[in-house]
Amino acid sequence: MKYVSTRGGIQPVSFSQAVLMGLSRDGGLLVPESFPDVRDRFPRWSSLPYADLAFEVMRLFADDVPEDALRDIVTRSYSTFTPVPPAPDQPRTGPEPVPVRPAGTVHLLELHHGPTLAFKDVALQFLGNLFEWLLGRNGGAMNVVVATSGDTGSAAIHGLRGKRGIRIFVLHPAGRVSPVQELQMTSVLDDNVFNIALDGTFDDAQAVVKQLFSDLPFKDAHSLGAVNSINWARILAQVVYYFYAAFRTMERTSAKEVSFAVPTGNFGDVFAGYVAWKMGLPIHRLLVATNENDILFRFFSTGAYERGNVVRTLSPSMDIQVASNFERWLYLHSGGDAAQVREWMKHFAENGALRISPDADGAFDPVLRAGRADTTQTLDTIRTFREKHGVLLDPHSAVGVSAALEDAGRDSAAAPYICLCTAHPAKFPDAIAQALGSAAEATHPAIEALRGSPTRSFPLPNDARAVAEFVAAHT
Repeated sequence: MKYVSTRGGIQPVSFSQAVLMGLSRDGGLLVPESFPDVRDRFPRWSSLPYADLAFEVMRLFADDVPEDALRDIVTRSYSTFTPVPPAPDQPRTGPEPVPVRPAGTVHLLELHHGPTLAFKDVALQFLGNLFEWLLGRNGGAMNVVVATSGDTGSAAIHGLRGKRGIRIFVLHPAGRVSPVQELQMTSVLDDNVFNIALDGTFDDAQAVVKQLFSDLPFKDAHSLGAVNSINWARILAQVVYYFYAAFRTMERTSAKEVSFAVPTGNFGDVFAGYVAWKMGLPIHRLLVATNENDILFRFFSTGAYERGNVVRTLSPSMDIQVASNFERWLYLHSGGDAAQVREWMKHFAENGALRISPDADGAFDPVLRAGRADTTQTLDTIRTFREKHGVLLDPHSAVGVSAALEDAGRDSAAAPYICLCTAHPAKFPDAIAQALGSAAEATHPAIEALRGSPTRSFPLPNDARAVAEFVAAHT
């Protein structure tokens, strides 16, 4: 398996090279040259425990990592999750790290049972162990620089803290993450962890990171590595739970295909589902669910991808106006035309907008559609699911559930909807209090244990040079 850049400026590289490179040296994102069709493997894959399924999926894309090493990395990565007993109607699966539970007319894929109670743990526990193995094999070192809108930062820190040969620099938008998200990041005082509170938005932090990676002499001199979803290994780890959730739901409902609703900011989680669909998973619809920061909703509704102003919402991890992984979709949509992608991205960089024409049927993709839920709808969904189903949703998950219910109401022939529950509600007590009148239920022992912990962060201006100087001084 080889990987190429969406902008066509590098020779194909191996999986290990792609992981260590992070962002392609030409500024593009790395994608596989092809996607394997795995439909003939479903009878065997459908009964596998999660870690075994993860190994089977990942080894198709990580074929330069010895299988015994890959299996060990995968097993250790998911042993850090709190195993959840299976639903009564699926006892044979045993306790699993990512359970799928029915709630009314939808199925909830719970991705928040990892160390930081967010779906990012699924990828970043794996990536931390993978980085350590790759660097140990090569005798190298790495300085990871990552932008976060909330959950990525804490998950990356907990995946990389104490890892040999790695230092991590996390840029979060000062005052624009939830207090719990900030506490999870800044309470980690390991010597290899540096929290930077950037005076700006997540999009500003992401732009700074891209500038540092685009400065190739600086990137090489300081051995920069990436754990944002620009890193292909992040996407690969997330592909697995689409297969797992589909198998569990089709087993439960006898359906022949499923739909997914994905709360979306940076488009990485949705793109992982798109990869699963390209591999043959029978997905009827991938619903791109946004909050008021709806650049992706507007694109899949009109074809216009236009930057707007970031609106602060109850779901801060989705408060994004530039979705990095959208470039990967553009590359596949263009049929692998890197020159076209370069033209699109140049136009977007210069004008803050680009436009694409729909297909003959008026859609922009065979499987992707978009939904939107504003703050009122989000709060209503949290309240309704607590009252009717006894389920407490965090505000990001509620956006996806709200969008799924609205979409299913328009399509009577729709397949069963699987809604990705991306974070534990205890991370967003203010939103729960607004919905229910009290945040008493928004609690978790892992978070309560952090209360009163000493914290450390480094405030910096929204300036790439200032961040570069800080990184250089601490590597």
